[in-house]
Amino acid sequence: MLRHMFKSKIHRATLTATKLDYEGSISVDKDLLDAADILPGEEVHVLNVNNGERLVTYTIAAPAGSGTMMLNGPAARLGYPGDVVVLITYATMTDEEARVHTPTVVHVDEKNRIMKK
Repeated sequence: MLRHMFKSKIHRATLTATKLDYEGSISVDKDLLDAADILPGEEVHVLNVNNGERLVTYTIAAPAGSGTMMLNGPAARLGYPGDVVVLITYATMTDEEARVHTPTVVHVDEKNRIMKK
């Protein structure tokens, strides 16, 4: 049996911009992608804490250290700069893998800097 499991997330990031005139996706600071084990082009679910919107898109790496969290294309209509979002990825695993998997959770501050635990 295969299970679709929570793989990683960036928790409570702040949208820094929206760009409607773009082909789509969400641009994310490369440091955050790396910390959360999310690849450029990987599917992510974006949950907007401020308005309850949820969308599925893919990631684009923004410059490392920039703090960028930018909704692009039609998704730009689903949030505003300053909104708090959660980015979540999932992975398909065998039952055995799923039972030992520990998701990666990256907590950030209001400037999208990684918070140390």
